[in-house]
Amino acid sequence: MLWSQARCLGHLVASDITQKGYEKKRSKLIGAYLPQPPAANGAAAVRCRLQHSEGAARRMLRTANIGVCDIREAAARERAASTAGNRPLFYFRFGVDQALPQERRTPVTPSSSSRYHRRRSSGSRDERYRSDVHTEAVQAALAKHKERKMAVPMPSKRRSLVVQTSMDAYTPPDTSSGSEDEGSVQGDSQGTPTSSQGSINMEHWISQAIHGSTTSTTSSSSTQSGGSGAAHRLADVMAQTHIENHSAPPDVTTYTSEHSIQVERPQGSTARVAPKYGNAELMETGDGVPVSSRVSAKIQQLVNTLKRPKRPPLREFFVDDFEELLEVQQPDPNQPKPEGAQMLAMRGEQLGVVTNWPPSLEAALQRWGTISPKAPCLTTMDTNGKPLYILTYGKLWTRSMKVAYNILHKLGTKQEPMVRPGDRVTLVFPNNDPAAFMVAFYGCLLAEVVPVPIEVPLTRKDAGSQQIGFLLGSCGVTVALTSDACHKGLPKSPTGEIPQFKGWPKLLWFVTESKHLSKPPRDWFPHIKDANNDTAYIEYKTCKDGSVLGVTVTRIALLTHCQALTQACGYTEAETIVNVLDFKKDVGLWHGILTSVMNMMHVISIPYSLMKVNPLSWIQKVCQYKAKVACVKSRDMHWALVAHRDQRDINLSSLRMLIVADGANPWSISSCDAFLNVFQSKGLRQEVICPCASSPEALTVAIRRPTDDSNQPPGRGVLSMHGLTYGVIRVDSEEKLSVLTVQDVGLVMPGAIMCSVKPDGIPQLCKTDEIGELCVCAIATGTSYYGLSGMTKNTFEVFPMTSSGGPITEYPFIRTGLLGFIGPGGLVFVIGKMDGLMVVSGRRHNADDIVATALAVEPMKFVYRGRIAVFSVSVLHDERIVIVAEQRPDSTEEDSFQWMSRVLQAIDSIHQVGVYCLALVPANTLPKTPLGGIHLSETKQLFLEGSLHPCNVLMCPHTCVTNLPKPRQKQPEIGPASVMVGNLVSGKRIAQASGRDLGQIEDNDQARKFLFLSEVLQWRAQTTPDHVLYTLLNCRGTIANSLTCVQLHKRAEKIAVMLMERGHLQDGDHVALVYPPGIDLIAAFYGCLYAGCVPITVRPPHPQNIATTLPTVKMIVEVSRSACLMTTQLICKLLRSREAAAAVDVRTWPPVLDTDDLPKKRPAQIYKPSNPETLAYLDFSVSTTGMLAGVKMSHAATSAFCRSIKLQCELYPSREVAICLDPYCGLGFVLWCLCSVYSGHQSILIPPSELETNPALWLLAVSQYKVRDTFCSYSVMELCTKGLGSQTESLKARGLDLSRVRTCVVVAEERPRIALTQSFSKLFKDLGLHPRAVSTSLGCRVNLAICLQPHRLGKLAEQGTSGPDPTTVYVDMRALRHDRVRLVERGSPHSLPLMESGKILPGVRIIIANPETKGPLGDSHLGEIWVHSTHNASGYFTIYGDESLQSDHFNSRLSFGDTQTIWARTGYLGFLRRTELTDANGERHDALYVVGALDEAMELRGMRYHPIDIETSVIRAHKSITECAVFTWTNLLVVVVELDGSEQEALDLVPLVTNVVLEEHYLIVGVVVVVDIGVIPINSRGEKQRMHLRDGFLADQLDPIYVAYNM
Repeated sequence: MLWSQARCLGHLVASDITQKGYEKKRSKLIGAYLPQPPAANGAAAVRCRLQHSEGAARRMLRTANIGVCDIREAAARERAASTAGNRPLFYFRFGVDQALPQERRTPVTPSSSSRYHRRRSSGSRDERYRSDVHTEAVQAALAKHKERKMAVPMPSKRRSLVVQTSMDAYTPPDTSSGSEDEGSVQGDSQGTPTSSQGSINMEHWISQAIHGSTTSTTSSSSTQSGGSGAAHRLADVMAQTHIENHSAPPDVTTYTSEHSIQVERPQGSTARVAPKYGNAELMETGDGVPVSSRVSAKIQQLVNTLKRPKRPPLREFFVDDFEELLEVQQPDPNQPKPEGAQMLAMRGEQLGVVTNWPPSLEAALQRWGTISPKAPCLTTMDTNGKPLYILTYGKLWTRSMKVAYNILHKLGTKQEPMVRPGDRVTLVFPNNDPAAFMVAFYGCLLAEVVPVPIEVPLTRKDAGSQQIGFLLGSCGVTVALTSDACHKGLPKSPTGEIPQFKGWPKLLWFVTESKHLSKPPRDWFPHIKDANNDTAYIEYKTCKDGSVLGVTVTRIALLTHCQALTQACGYTEAETIVNVLDFKKDVGLWHGILTSVMNMMHVISIPYSLMKVNPLSWIQKVCQYKAKVACVKSRDMHWALVAHRDQRDINLSSLRMLIVADGANPWSISSCDAFLNVFQSKGLRQEVICPCASSPEALTVAIRRPTDDSNQPPGRGVLSMHGLTYGVIRVDSEEKLSVLTVQDVGLVMPGAIMCSVKPDGIPQLCKTDEIGELCVCAIATGTSYYGLSGMTKNTFEVFPMTSSGGPITEYPFIRTGLLGFIGPGGLVFVIGKMDGLMVVSGRRHNADDIVATALAVEPMKFVYRGRIAVFSVSVLHDERIVIVAEQRPDSTEEDSFQWMSRVLQAIDSIHQVGVYCLALVPANTLPKTPLGGIHLSETKQLFLEGSLHPCNVLMCPHTCVTNLPKPRQKQPEIGPASVMVGNLVSGKRIAQASGRDLGQIEDNDQARKFLFLSEVLQWRAQTTPDHVLYTLLNCRGTIANSLTCVQLHKRAEKIAVMLMERGHLQDGDHVALVYPPGIDLIAAFYGCLYAGCVPITVRPPHPQNIATTLPTVKMIVEVSRSACLMTTQLICKLLRSREAAAAVDVRTWPPVLDTDDLPKKRPAQIYKPSNPETLAYLDFSVSTTGMLAGVKMSHAATSAFCRSIKLQCELYPSREVAICLDPYCGLGFVLWCLCSVYSGHQSILIPPSELETNPALWLLAVSQYKVRDTFCSYSVMELCTKGLGSQTESLKARGLDLSRVRTCVVVAEERPRIALTQSFSKLFKDLGLHPRAVSTSLGCRVNLAICLQPHRLGKLAEQGTSGPDPTTVYVDMRALRHDRVRLVERGSPHSLPLMESGKILPGVRIIIANPETKGPLGDSHLGEIWVHSTHNASGYFTIYGDESLQSDHFNSRLSFGDTQTIWARTGYLGFLRRTELTDANGERHDALYVVGALDEAMELRGMRYHPIDIETSVIRAHKSITECAVFTWTNLLVVVVELDGSEQEALDLVPLVTNVVLEEHYLIVGVVVVVDIGVIPINSRGEKQRMHLRDGFLADQLDPIYVAYNM
């Protein structure tokens, strides 16, 4: 008796969920609930984890301060006080924490503190971004967070996705130096389980922490806000594992509505049964809500975390061209504003004219090459640090001449030289060969050819190489100069040629080694002119978006720049300079190749490859050559710090200038300080460190001058980070948490003027306390972006304006791309780059600052230093911050997750900005720039297109996205009091429509005179005995079986005898028919009618999947109270098999009759019902929400239904109809079993399962039998579209012809799938299918077919009732969420195409009613579709008649208007729209549009969403997403996607899914679940079983590849 109340969790539908991994899951599931054997210290361990002992925060304080010897005592004390190895799992700290009980505090022991010392010295963090102050600030911020508890559910990952590799399987990425302290690895291993242990223990610990002893939560929850109180209650729930929980799940959106509207469901009739998975009883509470699974516990944790309000809700909104208003960030009234006076432009010192300065750089080369040919110009090093080659000025001069001569005279022919003066050529030289580069560069200058130096392409797919190709193409480059070694190393095709790189022009590769060149004739001499405005060289620049531009530098600018640098740096002849920088561009080129030659200096070039092997090499060379100047980056200083311990005899007293090329990065200050600290004892003087600022456009912007006065300390500014985000300078004390300490980069260059202008809009001068973009006016700058006049104008021709609106000079300024200000004494300060700027909610953040905070969180235990990328992506009208870092291969899952969660807290505290996404990728996988840094734009591109392949992802849309539209407050609807005049409701025509009136149709329908189908069959058997009614095809397309009228009649008689004699059944008994699709089913159905029994068709269990499909059969048999079960011999055996016994209790089956063996005799008489209103058959079906509902069909309704279809489809005995549908419920059953008997047409039956072996079977049958009308399901249509897409040509050759098809109707109970029907029509158009032939139908539980649209085509139109074209409208998806219909143009944003659901059947009336108030609605208003018809079902079949549901669904009346008519409620939302088309009888055509089922719709943020819309967006998000299903759980949106690709792609999908749902639906995804193909259950009609999926997910039965919980 309890069957009807048992909950059918959707596991009911046969063959809906697979057997996959069942055993594995069962043990995994039960494992969590079995009492754990108490370990010696087990309870304590769990308790520690729940109290998150203080160890958590202390770990945050293990900071590595390399080279700084004071270990701060406070930190040491705190570290020692914490419990060693007590590692919290996945909790952030928020809220008040209880003090720990005394007994768990370990005393300070030598071992624990010494371990701390070791940990501190061994951390190896990126010194570029290291600042002790900042590190302490970050640690303090984290400690503050620690006091407020917050639980973050850790993502679940399939074991195969957890990387289990040892350290040595990886080579660390290039930027990580080889001599990094090995101690760090051993040091870490103490408290960290190895990754394989970690990954296995993780789930165990999580379940322990959640399900573990509830006693240990003691008083902690009582001090909390509601959030963790709920967690406490949840823990109690779990301790008892069964609780009557009849309340709705909590609402976790920021604005909780008082009560959500519950959609009524057919409760009484809905038999819900617990899934037969292991331990099912533990899984659910009273109303079938699973609680005790790991997944729902994590969701609960997420819910509790999200309940905490994040940022105050904002008041103001802007209109997003519709009533859905996106919040717009209002300026904070308290935000700091600039208050200073307008700045004055700063003029650099006069550029002095020294008498012996050469008139051009080539003249300088000629001079030194002839008067001191033996003077060393450049010394190159091998990877052992030994001098490889010394290039003298004499050799440089003669070789450059040789190159110049060969370029001009030996390429092409004498008449047609390939290269003429002024042409561009590219220089492709590796970083370890500066000598060859220098010769080629000066060769180009001498030949008056423009060199374009680029990086060596290593593969055809280098990061950014395509963009370099565009630059070369736009410069018209046809020749590439390169060295012998480089030429040999380029990728070659099998024929030995260098392939054309992607996006590159066709190049002639020209090797510049002397031995390959012809000697110039004695009389040939290069033409050496004074410097002029011709272009000297082009330097490439990569923009934020990855595009590459060429900055042109003229010969006069080149010379002036060298003069300015000579003056600023005080260069003198024959000085020695050590250069570690890239000599092809920027500071390395300007000092190491150009200015050095002007002054006849000696350059010692240290290649990057040597630095990797020996980070101290540059310092050793400074000592060895007593160099006066060194050009380095802060990275090189940092590497030297890490490695300096082994060195004794270092002396840096010869250095007068240490140029720090990236001194403009504010975080370089820490490297400078630390370097000075360590090397001051080795002779380094403070005033020697000279940071400089440069940009490709403005060349050197500013440089600190070397002074002799060591008493003058360099300029420092300690600025408030908060002020900087508003572009305002506020000096702060170093005690504050969020400060940025910046150093000056010296003074403006000689001969230049500098000012700062507002970064966006008109270039208006900044105030003195305002941050702006630095602009420079000088001769020594770039002049344009090659070939891009528009961009050139915006950058190179800027006229800064005063507040009064006038320009400050008549000369143009150049934007440097640097953000900063000019401080006291004319010192220039840079706080960031325009390229690194991210404007989030109106506040400016610099990518470098975010990187620095992330790296200060832990010593570099989890991520590689220098391998971290920060950028912003635009989602929902604002920038969102994304952090991508390379993870060390030895970090465990929890380690990484914990690091990620701390980074989020630190950035939130210090920058007051949320991180949208934090992703960790495996070591060495981010795209590199040629010098080993991260290629930022390429990384961003990979992130956006979903090919980054991260190994860990944490998305935080809940915390970042604060501009969602206001949740909708439900407005009270207009009640009956509203004016109703005639057929108008509040000024609109009432939305009602009807099919033709059955009573008025005159036709010669002989079957009309019979009340019962059984009589029609007898009449046909007498009048047309040999007329074939049914033909069944097998998978080869041949006839497997057929039935004539008389054969069917005789067979039915025998079955009736069998039921009466062997089954001993009375009339009115219920009989379950368990048959495969075919003829037996039809005969058994009429046999039941002949015997007076009530048949119920049931899909047989799947032989390969009995465990999940048989329970459904059993349940239908029991719920329908079948007195007997009829089937074939084969299925009979299956029901009694051993597998069946394992799945269900086989002893409780009713008697089973096998119809393969029928009695020979006829019944005495055939039963005739006394009243047409008695029950003819029961129709059982599982809805998409997993509800099993049986409806009663009376004899009268059945006959009326058949007549209605006959009239609509014009079915006569001479017709043939092809049916490819499942014959178990709804319209599919009626078409398969009933219509042919009523109308007399021949039905060609094609079981859909046969299409799996032969996808063309249905269409071939349609073609072969010249069928005019055919019916199929969406699954069949999809199978044909996917399976036959590439075969249309071969099908055509086989004679497949669909030109006779007049109607192809998709039988469905959902919104028409317009994309599928359109692609089907398009695909088979070539085979003759008329584009208007395809249409859809609509059925539901209360009425099995409301609409059925046959179109009349061409000449056929005159012969019958012509129906108009199916019309498509476009509605605004945002209005739909508010239950409104707003028609828009095709292609407008947020538009959704809807196709009408077919023509309303004769005898059917439709009205659209408000589902809540039950009032009628106007035309084009969205409401519930109500139907009145003679073939409505007469009610649900239940054991106890649930009267309220029964009357509500089947006997509803309108609350006003026509209150007499009795309507059935379909449960579907839709609208009617009167079209311009007319029916055959001249009436205007009313089109019915279905939007979706009410019980499928999701109420989120007060709006109604239809899952299919979100799913469509998600499937579009990435090529590897093949299917998607969404559902809600505790008001969190859960998105399940099927991945067609490698498991490595799983985590790529998480950000893309989150982005697309935010952009298109204004919803935040709570959980993203990535599963294998085929996991989303689909029923026989091709509908997704979302509730079934939900239950499987919550019970942890999906075996997902990855589950991400968005914060």
